[in-house]
Amino acid sequence: MMTQVSACNASLQFPCPHRTSSFPKQRFSRRQLFVDGVSSLCIRSESAPNGNNSSSNHVGSPQSSSPSFFRSGNEGDMNEVIRKKVAFATRRTLLSSLFIYYSWYHPSRYLSAYALGDSSVTVEQVTPAVLPSGPLFPTEERIAQLFEKNTYSVVNIFDVTLRPQLNVTGVVEIPEGNGSGVVWDKQGHIVTNYHVIGNSLSRNPSPGQVVARVNILASDGVQKNFEGKLVGADRAKDLAVLKVEAPEELLKPVSVGQSSSLKVGQQCLAIGNPFGFDHTLTVGVLSGLNRDIFSQTGVTIGGGIQTDAAINPGNSGGPLLDSRGNLIGINTAIFTQTGTSAGVGFAIPSATVTKIVPQLIQLGKVIRVGLNLVAAPDPVANQLNVRNGALILQIPGNSSASKAGLQPTTRGFAGNIILGDIIIAVDEKPVRSKAELDKVLDEYGQNDQVILKIRRGGEILEVPITLEEQST
Repeated sequence: MMTQVSACNASLQFPCPHRTSSFPKQRFSRRQLFVDGVSSLCIRSESAPNGNNSSSNHVGSPQSSSPSFFRSGNEGDMNEVIRKKVAFATRRTLLSSLFIYYSWYHPSRYLSAYALGDSSVTVEQVTPAVLPSGPLFPTEERIAQLFEKNTYSVVNIFDVTLRPQLNVTGVVEIPEGNGSGVVWDKQGHIVTNYHVIGNSLSRNPSPGQVVARVNILASDGVQKNFEGKLVGADRAKDLAVLKVEAPEELLKPVSVGQSSSLKVGQQCLAIGNPFGFDHTLTVGVLSGLNRDIFSQTGVTIGGGIQTDAAINPGNSGGPLLDSRGNLIGINTAIFTQTGTSAGVGFAIPSATVTKIVPQLIQLGKVIRVGLNLVAAPDPVANQLNVRNGALILQIPGNSSASKAGLQPTTRGFAGNIILGDIIIAVDEKPVRSKAELDKVLDEYGQNDQVILKIRRGGEILEVPITLEEQST
């Protein structure tokens, strides 16, 4: 007689007329019924001790129509039987286990795939004809030639205090302090960014001390390694000069161009060693001029060049070239929230580089000229209601500013503040703040004479003055 199942709300009954004396009527939920069915399926797959399995039971027999726990011989608590014999506690666990098994552990995932071949064809018949590449387009040919010409002027620089490391996956991790540089002359001077070797410079090395390792590409494609000795560094402009004792035939100086005549939209090329991949070329256009660069050294550099050529960590110190292959800037920073190129890169203009590098080579430092006066920081000037111009706070006694008759800010007898002269222009170049005054004066040299336009009370005056070396 077949077992009859009747539903009643959330429980089910299993009357078993053959063993009514041994098993009282029990109620099972749908989940228990499902689990019991799985348990029965698992138990049927097990062989009997004598080698016979459950397939020997007749379909119409009482045993074949009963769940497995009716044939277990255990007349105790049915729930205890289920907990001991069921492989999976819940339907959710069963389905999850099956998914994980077939997705990750099933042997077929790792077996080789067998494809049906076609013996009626030959390898030659199914191999397409390979067409010759042909000559490059004129634009491509020009870019390729520029790269081949200038790649030997680009070097790879490694901070001696930061060594590349091999991680567990076998990938070489390049420290952040590594970057690029350019060959400046045949004497072995190498120009790079201050922050590329900033970790070594933080230890205050003396001139001539080894602060970096420099790899120079030879004509045969082999990298030659040299010690980079410190010549000079300027944190304010994020520039540094090293020197290597390399053969003259190995040194290919870069050609320097003018950054004063650049135009937004013209093509540019960047060569460097991003993420340790040496001599990588990226191409873009000039996106902007006269940008303020917030350098990694913590200073702001004026007159920066903005480009959309991909610049990434490791490109710092490398050249930005124009379409003729001339150096128009030193790549120094990127604007990004991820650490990789976001299409906004910055370079120090060649006009600044040609002004700073010769001084570093000759003197080991940069001589900065100015007015030898103390101008009010912009927040202080705003509090004193000075919205346009650089307010003079203090003037040293024997400075050229004092001799020219400039007046500082003072206090009256009643303690009130008497504003000093406000510089509003230098040689007709407008000055709106202290930062703009420093930027304008940075274009001049020692002993240059300029005309200051100042506001004194309600008057506008012009005062000639000679610039001198800054005392601080």
